Amino acid sequence: MDAHEIDAGRRRWQQRLDAAVAAGRVRDADFTTLSGVGVDPVYGPPEGTDDPRFERIGWPGEFPFTRGLYPTGYRGRPWTIRQFAGFGNATQTNERYKMILRSGGGGLSVAFDMPTLMGRDSDDPRSLGEVGHCGVAIDSAADMEELFAGIPLDEVTTSMTISGPAVPIFCMYVVAAERQGATVGSLNGTLQTDIFKEYIAQKEWLFEPEPHLRLIGDLMEYCVQNVPAYKPLSVSGYHIREAGSTAAQELAFTLADGFGYVELGQSRGLDVDVFAPGLSFFFDAHVDFFEEIAKFRAARRIWARWLRDVYGATTEKAQWLRFHTQTAGVSLTGQQPYNNVVRTAVEALAAVLGGTNSLHTNALDEVLALPTESAAEIALRTQQVLLEETGVANVADPLGGSWYVEALTDRLEAEAEAIFTRIREMGDGTSMTSGILRGIEDGWFTGEIADAAFHHQQRLEKGDKRVVGVNVHTDTITGELDILRVSHEVEGEQRRVLAARRADRDDDTVRAALAAMVDVARTDENLVPAMLDAVRAEATLGEICDVLRAEWGVYTEPARF
Repeated sequence: MDAHEIDAGRRRWQQRLDAAVAAGRVRDADFTTLSGVGVDPVYGPPEGTDDPRFERIGWPGEFPFTRGLYPTGYRGRPWTIRQFAGFGNATQTNERYKMILRSGGGGLSVAFDMPTLMGRDSDDPRSLGEVGHCGVAIDSAADMEELFAGIPLDEVTTSMTISGPAVPIFCMYVVAAERQGATVGSLNGTLQTDIFKEYIAQKEWLFEPEPHLRLIGDLMEYCVQNVPAYKPLSVSGYHIREAGSTAAQELAFTLADGFGYVELGQSRGLDVDVFAPGLSFFFDAHVDFFEEIAKFRAARRIWARWLRDVYGATTEKAQWLRFHTQTAGVSLTGQQPYNNVVRTAVEALAAVLGGTNSLHTNALDEVLALPTESAAEIALRTQQVLLEETGVANVADPLGGSWYVEALTDRLEAEAEAIFTRIREMGDGTSMTSGILRGIEDGWFTGEIADAAFHHQQRLEKGDKRVVGVNVHTDTITGELDILRVSHEVEGEQRRVLAARRADRDDDTVRAALAAMVDVARTDENLVPAMLDAVRAEATLGEICDVLRAEWGVYTEPARF
């Protein structure tokens, strides 16, 4: 790009920054170094300088958004501090949420237990021993109501990490908001819903892909029409990376899944400029500092270009890739667990320098159990130290223009584009969705991730890759941690409460609502309103999912060798 174009971009950026300042969208804060030296909101080539790279780099707040979505960077709005939490029953988790909010957390993120993630009630025989252990147990709208008691849902953004039974969980969330007296149309938050990554990595599905995609399409339509600020889909690369993928695979598989959901929305006749802003993303921040920063920058650039050039998005918001980041759980070690505080801080810093919109920092003991309250506080304070003390929020994309970071960004983009071509070739050659479905059916995604994980493990065992406390610097004076243990009494109490709620409800109303929902499932009508009626009648998660399992069947992954 020649100097004239670069300088014109700088002037456009300055105009947008000035408008944001005039509108009060820039924080009143001290934007100086620790020594008191003032810093500019962004840096770029000296005026009058050519830079052939700059067409790909650009200025913050304009296409291709490599340097961030907003001209103000974090001076306008810092990332949302959103701590992932959930354990035991709704009452216990509600107390943890209130602690997080009191301590300065800006949003909530719900972790559900395994029975809930699989669409099972707590008294299902297959739930035995799992209730409340890896997240909170939610059986009905009454549990959801208790989960957010005293937390106004129309004022706090809430992310819910669940995919297979995401739509009935969303309905319980809406009903809990109704019972609070909240304005449902003003709800703002994120639902994971991403079923592609379940078949690719995490394995928490209910049905074959097609019924899941029908439900996701229904949810997208419902939110566009009724809850416009709510994001019904968080496309997740986190679980793909945690399963062992490389950074390039995480980037490519995640964005390919996102393109598949864009194709789903367009197949429903939805306007991409209307529904695309409701798509968000969820990435892993791993321990390779610069690679992760480059990954996030490449993700924004790729998404903006594909949404504009392939799918026809004309508005900036439809081209934006907004994403949440969680530090890498798979990087944590049971050996010398206090080292995990350092790892998490480095990973969180990479997420911030990569321009994340919200962030969860893992606790030092999460490799062993659910976080204790003190470990959760350290994780929260890690983000607050980054924001308040380090100056990283003063300048937008401070590493932009770095020869190393830009080269890594370009390389990851090129690797991702090669993977997109391979996925499309597996299908009909044009649709990303057909390639994803074929890749799932053939086990291509799982095979690629398994190969990457095996290669990494080999390097660890040979000592080519070093992990402090594991295969290097193994001497320690650290003793065992006190960890959070969920009492078996939680499961007994949850089952007792569930039985009491079933006894108190009107069973005829529940059965009628479930039957009406199944009738709708046999048509092309949107299923969300009928599911909401079932939830309002206190139909349980397991009951809703079971009648749909009976109607649509279940998915069993083919055996592969």
